[in-house]
Amino acid sequence: MALKIAFFGQAPFARDVLVRLGEAGHQIVGVYAPPEGRRPDPLAAEAAERGLPLFRHGRFRRKGQAIPELVDEYRGLGADLNVLPFTTVILPPEIVDAPRHGSLVFHPSLLPAYRGGNALAWQIIQGESETGVSVFRPDDGVDTGPVVVQRGGVAIRDNDTAGSLYFERLYPMGVDAIVEAVASVADGTARYVPQDDSKATHQGLVDDAVARIDWSREAIEIDRLIRGCDPQPGAYAIRGEEEVRLFDCRRIDGPEDGPPGTIAGVDDGRLLIDTRGGRLAIGRVRVGGGAKVAAAESGLARGERLG
Repeated sequence: MALKIAFFGQAPFARDVLVRLGEAGHQIVGVYAPPEGRRPDPLAAEAAERGLPLFRHGRFRRKGQAIPELVDEYRGLGADLNVLPFTTVILPPEIVDAPRHGSLVFHPSLLPAYRGGNALAWQIIQGESETGVSVFRPDDGVDTGPVVVQRGGVAIRDNDTAGSLYFERLYPMGVDAIVEAVASVADGTARYVPQDDSKATHQGLVDDAVARIDWSREAIEIDRLIRGCDPQPGAYAIRGEEEVRLFDCRRIDGPEDGPPGTIAGVDDGRLLIDTRGGRLAIGRVRVGGGAKVAAAESGLARGERLG
């Protein structure tokens, strides 16, 4: 059975889900994308090209309450189901719970583990060896609703960044999982499995307080921090009054010649930094407010010590 779907999202991931749901025969009655910015949003562009009703609101609440005119606008679509593959806006319950089939949300972890807005980063930072994706029906909590589809078995490799883990493996798996979840709702076979709260973990956002490198930590921990913060916000150290953000990290064996945080030189285009228990080989660097550049072109010199 085809469903009338209201779609909330942004970026290529949401665009690809939209295309797949359209190919499956579902009717997209409305697409909600972010307000226009400096760069075109892929979801908004796809919706416009297809002639779908497109709405671009920055928020749906005012002083903590749902904005009545936006709720009325949404209700006029007559959706059977809301699909939220990737959105940063917080929808009020007047929208989330309105359709007869409720809403479906994508999350890049095996819920109930790693609830929260930076699940990918935290899984790398905390040294998890395996991950997956979940599609769930939201409730009043943060990523706490019953799971409809879950797929796992994705190994987190020693050189994975948050970016590579998402784009190379969880992205295509996530698109498939959402399409599968919508199909199960449409044909009446969806099973809503409650999460086991006793196994739940919740992590906050990976901000600069988290991303600051502590050189007293072991090499393996700093390596995971840098990879978990790549591409955003970038794990960083201090050089004088400037922040030095490090990307494309590899941990290598070898003696440390200097105190932790000391630049040992350049090898094969990578900046070598001494740490406790090994060296880190950094591929790209951003110094201060400058652009991200190849590490060998960053101006950092052998013998400098990052704070």
